[in-house]
Amino acid sequence: MQVEAASPARPAASDRARRGLLRISEIFHSIQGEADAIGWPTVFVRLTGCPLRCTWCDTEYAFHGGQWLAIDDVLAQVAGYGARHVCVTGGEPLAQKRCLALLARLCDAGHEVSLETSGALDVSRVDPRVRKVLDLKAPGSSESDRNLWSNLAHLRPHDQVKIVIASRDDYEWARDAVAAHALDRRCMVLFSPVHGAVEPRALAEWILADRLPVRFQLQLHKLLWNDARGK
Repeated sequence: MQVEAASPARPAASDRARRGLLRISEIFHSIQGEADAIGWPTVFVRLTGCPLRCTWCDTEYAFHGGQWLAIDDVLAQVAGYGARHVCVTGGEPLAQKRCLALLARLCDAGHEVSLETSGALDVSRVDPRVRKVLDLKAPGSSESDRNLWSNLAHLRPHDQVKIVIASRDDYEWARDAVAAHALDRRCMVLFSPVHGAVEPRALAEWILADRLPVRFQLQLHKLLWNDARGK
């Protein structure tokens, strides 16, 4: 069952705390289109809200609306799909403090859990069993000043750093960031072109020309379903 975006009455803060509520934009079953779990059937739990406004954002509908659900209810919906892989995403999921509890509970339930996060919020308390997919925002996003560089110290070998690239200038920024912070020695580094802004072939050729130790990726779900919501 997919959670439909809505604008329900906001529960009182005391009720949200007592019941452990999270504001959920949608829950759906699809194919993972990015990162090291690409291709796996995955349940996506998309949380509502994000403090960033990236110029190329493709999930603006998750900024508002959604439905308040208890963590137990989220876990029940996830279990109903029978998938091993679960991706908690947004918006920016860490903007809701109960996201940390959700991540731990999903791991406890035996799922392979990944977290897609903007890199602007602290990841130090994320359950170590979770695979963090940490964005670093290049200048073309208009949010590069929000990068929380201290997060790099909390990356584990199973985590990933993703840099979305909208121009040659973004590519050069990303290339320099990989070298300056030895990102490839911390975890897998992913370079992804902004759809319609950078030709995938051009980005691939830049990576090859500079012999970068990074993984080129396209968004598989967009190749399959374009920008269809819930895919």
